Amino acid sequence: MQNTEHIIWTKTKYLVKLSTLTTPILFALTPNAFAAKVPDGVILADKQEVRIQATAEPATLDPQKMEGVSESYYARQLLEGLVNTDDEDNIIPGVAERWESSADNQTVTFYLRKNAKWSNGDPVTAHDFVYAWQRLVDPTTASPYATYLEFMKMENVADIVAGKKSPDTLGVKAVDDYTLQLTLTAPVPYAAELTQHSSLYPVHKATVEKYGDNWTRPEHFVGNGAYKLGERILNEKVDLERSSTYWNNNETVINKATIYILNENAAIARFRTGEIDIANIPSTLYKDPKFRKQFDSQIHNSRKLGTFTYEMNLAKAPFNDIRVRKALDLALEREVITDKVLGFGQTPTYRFTPSYIGGGEKIKQPEYANWTQQQRNEEAKKLLKDAGYSKSNPLKTELLYNTNEGLKNIAVAATAMWKKNLDGMADITLRNIEWKTFLDTKQQKNYTLAFSAWIADYNDASTFLTYYLSNSEQNKIGFKSEKFDKLINDSYYAKTPEERAEIYAQAEDELGKHHPFVAIYHYAGLFIKNPKLKGYEGKSPQGIYFLRDLYVEK
Repeated sequence: MQNTEHIIWTKTKYLVKLSTLTTPILFALTPNAFAAKVPDGVILADKQEVRIQATAEPATLDPQKMEGVSESYYARQLLEGLVNTDDEDNIIPGVAERWESSADNQTVTFYLRKNAKWSNGDPVTAHDFVYAWQRLVDPTTASPYATYLEFMKMENVADIVAGKKSPDTLGVKAVDDYTLQLTLTAPVPYAAELTQHSSLYPVHKATVEKYGDNWTRPEHFVGNGAYKLGERILNEKVDLERSSTYWNNNETVINKATIYILNENAAIARFRTGEIDIANIPSTLYKDPKFRKQFDSQIHNSRKLGTFTYEMNLAKAPFNDIRVRKALDLALEREVITDKVLGFGQTPTYRFTPSYIGGGEKIKQPEYANWTQQQRNEEAKKLLKDAGYSKSNPLKTELLYNTNEGLKNIAVAATAMWKKNLDGMADITLRNIEWKTFLDTKQQKNYTLAFSAWIADYNDASTFLTYYLSNSEQNKIGFKSEKFDKLINDSYYAKTPEERAEIYAQAEDELGKHHPFVAIYHYAGLFIKNPKLKGYEGKSPQGIYFLRDLYVEK
């Protein structure tokens, strides 16, 4: 989702790597970086509307309660945080037009633009961010991202989440209506970049307090993004309409977007008839040379900062036994899934953190990645035998995934591999459920083995590694290692980027030794787009784009 370096913007160019700074820093950018960039001479279509496929109904539109990539897509259009990202995931100003960090990287001050407004006309102020962030860590909110600010080392997060301190002790304050100051307990040179996350988007206090959980209904929703929430029909579509109160509305071109909830095959069928402008491509269809030839210039394929895994619930048998966990890890053939089942650029991996993310350059694959598959299979069978399993008494468990044709294809292949490579010593059945129920099931830990995917929240390896901290809300599998936690904490005090990268590599090694998941591949993006729709060409490593950047040619 990001570049491999943290950068500072000036009005005309990149200036310096953030990680090298030891003095206070100031950020600014010219206004035209925030909107659709229509080249001179381009004639726009009379109708500036776009139709987009989504594969699942959003579980929530409340930024402090969302956890999925699909939900954050809506948040980016309806709300705006302190910073945004450009088409290559460099951070750029959002509601904050500039910011500065102290010499010790433990105080960050954001200066908000005074023309930012909510969709009801109220001004967006620093107090709105304070309210939203305190709401995020408040235990009564039960946010899946409650510990996110702990990764920024913001003051008092852990004690607030644990119920030991009040949310108003959080290390964030409104110095005045348009100045927001963060207080950190450790130097975090990439703190500003972390604020791009949807969980840190502001919410309109009066609306939330008046309507409670119903504040996200179309008739109540008040946002500060480039679009307002229009008609919403559950499991069918969501309309987003251009907001006249958005601070940079004059530079927005798209007037309306309709997001249709469709499976991949249905979306492609509608794309062929011109009813959809952006859609995901099923991997089975991508393998068809006729399809690729027909739509060659409209297909976008690129490597992404994300990892596909099967997570194991460490608190439940059989995965409370490391021998079982390691056996499944060894016996899965990654290349078969990436090359045969998928086949559009995924990178097979045994590691959680991509080595091509910022700070991940020293992360290496484990030694057994260099073994032959036969060697891995033999070791896996020995481990299962030692754990008490055999052909007559096979390992029996269930693999859970959310309803999706692509996920089904991978799950079928994985369970077949395990059965074959473990010589009948494993019998793993499949169960699929719809997205919202899937999230609830994972949250309640009512599973043994389940699909999981993690997409980078920002451009640093810590966005992956902090996922498995013992106090992380994302860590639903019960992984705990004091050594791992200490390494992550030590990374904040690294004196150089190289030292931090070495610590990240050690942490990834420690994580891998416990085999708490089966990492399968790092993601690649694959979608098809109407050639007349411009402003997003799939360059973002996170797969992020903003509707306000798009336009339709005549």
